[in-house]
Amino acid sequence: MLYQIEYFHPKVSAAIEAWPVDVLADYAHLIELLAEYGPNLRLPHSRAMGDGLFELRPRGRSGIGRAFYCFLVGRRVVVIHAFIKKTQQTPDKELKVARSRMKEIVHG
Repeated sequence: MLYQIEYFHPKVSAAIEAWPVDVLADYAHLIELLAEYGPNLRLPHSRAMGDGLFELRPRGRSGIGRAFYCFLVGRRVVVIHAFIKKTQQTPDKELKVARSRMKEIVHG
């Protein structure tokens, strides 16, 4: 049974759709793997960020994308934040946005 992929807000899916074509193609592949394997998807495709937050790790020749997501009851995955990486390390600002949105989803 597949996991259902949802987006926190239409702005999140719009941000992903604005990614370079090669990164977007890799994202499409990874989201299919996520729907199939759920929490069993691991590195190099997905990485646990702690406290129930995960990152999907699409890449292409033109850049590296990151999409943060979490799992909800009922085999649901919510993509809560996405951006294109410009530095080696994930910026704290991006991580704070993702954690804040995850709290909003989980705790209402």
